[in-house]
Amino acid sequence: MTRRSYHNGLKTTVLLASMWAILLLIGAVIAQGTGRAWWIWVFAGIGLVQTGIAYWNSASIALRSMNAYAVTEAERPDLYRIVRELSERAGQPMPSLWIAPTQTPNAFATGRDPQHAAVCCTEGILELLNERELRGVLGHELMHVYNRDILTSSVAAAMGGIITSIAQFLMFFGAGNRRDNNGGVGVLAAIAMSLLAPIAATLIQFSISRTREFDADEDGAQLTSDPLALASALRKLDHMTERRPMQPTPANQNVAAMMIANPFRGQGMRALFSTHPPMDQRIERLEKIAGY
Repeated sequence: MTRRSYHNGLKTTVLLASMWAILLLIGAVIAQGTGRAWWIWVFAGIGLVQTGIAYWNSASIALRSMNAYAVTEAERPDLYRIVRELSERAGQPMPSLWIAPTQTPNAFATGRDPQHAAVCCTEGILELLNERELRGVLGHELMHVYNRDILTSSVAAAMGGIITSIAQFLMFFGAGNRRDNNGGVGVLAAIAMSLLAPIAATLIQFSISRTREFDADEDGAQLTSDPLALASALRKLDHMTERRPMQPTPANQNVAAMMIANPFRGQGMRALFSTHPPMDQRIERLEKIAGY
């Protein structure tokens, strides 16, 4: 299989560098306000620990969040046949296969690298799609693994979390520590930073996810040689998710960005903060690949 190039390394570097810039900006405000520069090292250390935990345990955390259960080849021979064929075609190891007990149709891949990967389908998607469409979805998810998207998403999520935590601390500090104009940080600056920094971090994290979805669509279409199958699957997923959305919880909200389709119903401002690009744009791109 010939791998497509989307300059993913450059995109990821720019986006993650932006998150680090936000982190350093918050650190500079804290250092100025407290007069103690070591606070930024404390929060930076926490961020590194969070990143490490997210990286090494991304698969188990995501699967546990969805109450997923592993399936054997005897239980789902169709699923194993498709994934084995696509894995061999890509020259990559076979991931473990899991099923999440929810009727909301969706799928996601997780794991720190192709050797420790897992692909999970919901019960709903297995009932909704035919074999050709399911093959398109699985090709998409496998390309997330082969493109090392999970590492990027885990790092971005950890960074976004630590930036939000630091910003919240800054608001608390700013509200309780007013200083004169010659030094420190005022309450208004602290509150502004605490509100804007998490929003900026979230938007950057979502940008990473949206970019990766487009790339996995195109790479998955190349892997399966059937872009219209994935386009058909996305149409069904979009329609059925509106009728049968997943109920947001703290656990599944962390996994939502990894899924092939946004599992939550969202309109207006909620759509702006969606982790996925608009479905019609994804379908249009796939149809263009097929020559339509």
